[in-house]
Amino acid sequence: MRHLVRILLVILFPLLAAAQQQFDVLPAPVSNNAVASVHAGKHSYIYSFMGIGAKKTWDAITTNAYALDVDTDRWTAINPVPGAAGRIAAVAVEARGFVYLFGGYTVDAQGGEITVPDVSIYEPTSGHWARGADMPVAVDDAVAGVFHDRYIYLVSGWSGKQSVANVQVYDIDKDRWFQASPIAGTPVFAHAGTVVDNMIVYVDGAHETTVDGQTRYVASDQCWIGKIDHKHPEAIEWSKLPAHPGKARFRIAAGGSERDRKVYFSGGSDNPYSFNGMGYDGNPAEPSPVTFAYDLHGGKWETINENTPTPTMDHRGLIVTSDGLVLLGGMEKGQQVTAKVVVVPKGKR
Repeated sequence: MRHLVRILLVILFPLLAAAQQQFDVLPAPVSNNAVASVHAGKHSYIYSFMGIGAKKTWDAITTNAYALDVDTDRWTAINPVPGAAGRIAAVAVEARGFVYLFGGYTVDAQGGEITVPDVSIYEPTSGHWARGADMPVAVDDAVAGVFHDRYIYLVSGWSGKQSVANVQVYDIDKDRWFQASPIAGTPVFAHAGTVVDNMIVYVDGAHETTVDGQTRYVASDQCWIGKIDHKHPEAIEWSKLPAHPGKARFRIAAGGSERDRKVYFSGGSDNPYSFNGMGYDGNPAEPSPVTFAYDLHGGKWETINENTPTPTMDHRGLIVTSDGLVLLGGMEKGQQVTAKVVVVPKGKR
């Protein structure tokens, strides 16, 4: 009987692997792009906004935006993100069938970087963009998530010349901002996480330190969870979490699932780096193959895959589906910007 089971597994495993959802590649290689998904009518769409192209230079940063119809597996170019220049390190979330796109930064020919306060709102049915109230504190490389389908939280991030501890909340109903309880840990940027139910989970990123009188950016190994008060959305109770599986990392792809009650993480690099993939320490950054999750129900970390095939870094989020974790673009080994859309299984391997 055991021999028969082995034979059946050998036969069925390739079929099960083939059944895993796959998606067509992006219209062009892109990294550090904001991503979101929306269910509109009978269709589901996955979106990619802005980011940096294969050259990894300032003029490869784009305003381009694309939509993938999940049913037809076809990408379509949509109206570009408003603004005179493209951005990287922006973040996007879905709420009430709209996509809300926040911040990011521009880069000029001299390498100058400007964090923008823009809030852009995309309506999938009409394809039109609208403008929301600017962020009180402009941030890029922040963590975002939605609470009660009304409040959008932006957690920490980089603002001009430094990381900030602010937790800024955008009220969709009133098109206004208010400040929530600041983070309890060290301010960071390029960290990863989201909001699931009334819980904020974020990990890692980078923070500033001083070595021999000079500023250095190093990977942060802090993991935090914040409980949002249901009646007072400005009140957050922060608690430190134990270390997650694997090393601390920079620009991990992260996304949450209300159904699973989990926050998923994949890829990233243990060497903080500039927009071209070169580490601040002068060494090239490489992606981590570890995929893991925080189980809110069990209150624990779990390793999903220690050797995720073709790992990537330089993400601003991932899309959680019933089939797996969808990663759009990013940088592969050797800091190569990719157009691949990869589905990483959610189950342990």
